[in-house]
Amino acid sequence: MLFHVRMDVSLPHDMDPNDRAELVRAEKDRALELQKMGVWPHLWRVVGQYSDISVFDVPSNDELHAFLSSLPLWEYMRVEVTPLATHPSDLAAQP
Repeated sequence: MLFHVRMDVSLPHDMDPNDRAELVRAEKDRALELQKMGVWPHLWRVVGQYSDISVFDVPSNDELHAFLSSLPLWEYMRVEVTPLATHPSDLAAQP
């Protein structure tokens, strides 16, 4: 199943800079791990915001939730998820 996921991050302004750097490093490591596993095939930055737009490819809603909640920045995110389906006018869907 494909899911369009928008993640908006809001870190506390008074967060210790060393804690912030460690959290961001851990987030990058986990994101790379999920991409290598094939569950996070697309990741784009939203220009001018601490946000991203992603496509996840996972078997179920529950697995998507498990992957998202495993992200180190999870507790600082607002996440919007939209399940995706093939559009009948998509060139790749044509016989």
